[in-house]
Amino acid sequence: MLGTGSAQAAPQDCAVTRDLVGASATCFDDGPAGREYALIVECFGLHGVPNAFPLMAIGPYQGSWSGSFGPSGNGTASCLGPMSVGTATNAYVKIYRD
Repeated sequence: MLGTGSAQAAPQDCAVTRDLVGASATCFDDGPAGREYALIVECFGLHGVPNAFPLMAIGPYQGSWSGSFGPSGNGTASCLGPMSVGTATNAYVKIYRD
């Protein structure tokens, strides 16, 4: 479950590290001014059903993330939240704003 590698989306110059319950990413990009990235973590576990509180489900879901980050920044994402607990199955960076 531990690993490091290039981002799966547009910013190939981002390093993504995943652990059991979350992920972090660091980018070293000199792309256009104003570009922002988002780290997405895919999870599997117990989570709230969207728009159906208080129903819960077991299965895949996207974890929470700390918001967008700039080209020379880093981001974090987690499978643990107020209505979810699970393990990270995948993580990648995508362009949030170009």
